[in-house]
Amino acid sequence: MSNIDKYSNIKEELPKLPEVLLNTIQSDVLEIKSIDKECEKYIKTCSKIPEFKNAFYVVYSKYVDRDNHKYEKFIFLGKEGEELFDVSGAEMELHGLLACTNLEFTPEYEAVELKK
Repeated sequence: MSNIDKYSNIKEELPKLPEVLLNTIQSDVLEIKSIDKECEKYIKTCSKIPEFKNAFYVVYSKYVDRDNHKYEKFIFLGKEGEELFDVSGAEMELHGLLACTNLEFTPEYEAVELKK
């Protein structure tokens, strides 16, 4: 997917997203998801990590399987994509915290994904 952008509206939705994260997300190296602020796990995590209340998105590698997440860093972003903090997979698990984003796939990305 070298020259195909993944999301068509990411710059508008996340104007403060650092360029290095923008590029790695757009090239499909890293994944971005929204945080489900309604789930019980979110509430529990906020009590352990107070700054988690300001996080709206998380960036992580979609190529690291769940058994190896302890070796990964999860990057948490604010409402406009600003980088807030990171947490190692050894400190927390993302499972049960993620929701779909309001980001839209580009037609080119969707066409490639349909062929898979």
